[in-house]
Amino acid sequence: MKTPSNAQQRGQARTNRPERTQVEMQFFSLDQLVASDHRIRLVWQYCESLDLSPLYTRIQSRQGKAGRNSIDPRILFALWFYATLEGISSARRVAELTTRDFHYMWICGKVSVNYHTLSDFRSENSELLEKLLADSIAALLNQKLITLETIGQDGMRVRASSGSGSFRSAPTLQRLQAAAEDYLNELSERTEEEAAKISKAKQAAQQRAAKERIERIKAAQENLEELERRRKEKRSRKSKSTPRASMTDPEAVRMKMADGGFRPAYNVQFASDGETRIVVGVSVDNQGSDQGQMLPMYQSVCSTFGVMPGKYLVDGGFTKATDIDSMDASGTAVYGVLKGVQKQIEEGKDPHLPKPGDSAAMKRFRERMGTAGAQKIYKQRPSVAEFPNAECRNRGLHQYRVRGSKKALSQTLWHVLVNNYNRFKCLGFLPNLIGDPCVVAAKS
Repeated sequence: MKTPSNAQQRGQARTNRPERTQVEMQFFSLDQLVASDHRIRLVWQYCESLDLSPLYTRIQSRQGKAGRNSIDPRILFALWFYATLEGISSARRVAELTTRDFHYMWICGKVSVNYHTLSDFRSENSELLEKLLADSIAALLNQKLITLETIGQDGMRVRASSGSGSFRSAPTLQRLQAAAEDYLNELSERTEEEAAKISKAKQAAQQRAAKERIERIKAAQENLEELERRRKEKRSRKSKSTPRASMTDPEAVRMKMADGGFRPAYNVQFASDGETRIVVGVSVDNQGSDQGQMLPMYQSVCSTFGVMPGKYLVDGGFTKATDIDSMDASGTAVYGVLKGVQKQIEEGKDPHLPKPGDSAAMKRFRERMGTAGAQKIYKQRPSVAEFPNAECRNRGLHQYRVRGSKKALSQTLWHVLVNNYNRFKCLGFLPNLIGDPCVVAAKS
């Protein structure tokens, strides 16, 4: 059956049809295209209030000297901040939005950016992002808006950028290294006739790729040695599987994920304030478990902010005896789950009674967790410690787009800063941080 034409379909109906050939002159600014109460304006105000001085000191274009102007780092910062807020993690996607989305165009203000610049900016500023996180918490502490009396810690595993098929055993890595070195020697020993057939740019690209491959193989071999060292420290039963390391992301380790499967991942740790759910500490490593992660995070929070938490909430995976001893000596009470509680209850034993070999701190920990008051305090843990995990997941932190633990930390810190920004806004802290009492009127 033949489909009737558009004119036949309209019949006698009168409609307003699109007119795309009419020439007309329109006058408007980017500022007029963004609503006065849109959240991008509040985001920009917040980004303007941050100290980004280290980014400006790197710029080589200076007043009175020749050269092209650099992109203002605050533009790049605001682009990634707003993109993370919207759950966008692709540099190509952000670069595309700066050409057709009014809100991203408003941030740029006619300054063009490309995805290479955006990608480098996201992953090369972990130190600055950590400083911004610490400065915002310190400002709230000075204004007595938070106390850090109670801290909750939890971890989550985020899929690495590398694939499962990129893992190789030690003998395979040795063969690949030898082959890569031979290939690099061949490139260096080309005759003049062979080199004349290939452009200098392509020759440089081939040599650079070969060197980078050798570096990744060596890093993978070093990671294998680290994995073997960890196995010896644990004194666990030797695994039948051969240890392997990734060729594309040497620091990534296969970990057991929430669905029970094993995939290349990193272990992300968050420490959150008990009253406000603001993240005060973050770390990224390739440890396959949470065991031993509590004390380093605790020490980091104490040294950074000069505050000793009174209560520290963790789940059963963190309760390492030596960590509990150290924190108890500092005056911090740990609230967590005792190992093997259910099994001991089924056997008719009281898990809260002291055991032979327990230290004084461990005895106090067992007795404390047997009281109703401690159980009531511990019930706060999910809402405190797991809150940032869910917020980061909801904004797309399921798999890293970068490789290496340092770059993974940078991507995580963007999510942490956005999480804290939302908490500042909900709690009414933004005016104190921005310094403009009228900012509370802005909607987002």
